[in-house]
Amino acid sequence: MAEPEITLPEPVVPSAEQIAINYTAMGHSVKMINDTISGDTILERATDKQNCVDTNVAQLELMVAQSYWTTEDMTAVNAAITAGKAYTAS
Repeated sequence: MAEPEITLPEPVVPSAEQIAINYTAMGHSVKMINDTISGDTILERATDKQNCVDTNVAQLELMVAQSYWTTEDMTAVNAAITAGKAYTAS
């Protein structure tokens, strides 16, 4: 007996407005990573700082991998990912 053919749904492409919102949100994550690394944050405990950076790096990695980006500049995003991965809270 043959296996049934599986049809996957078409990927959902967000609207231009949603893409702009997502890009803006990425900027917030970049700022949070950079502020935490520079010590410009209200977070005091090393574990909180590390969790903040790790969470934002993971979010940026997920978002930068999306296929719907066109002309958006990802330089700051990629730099924040690199810096965040190298960060060890003290």
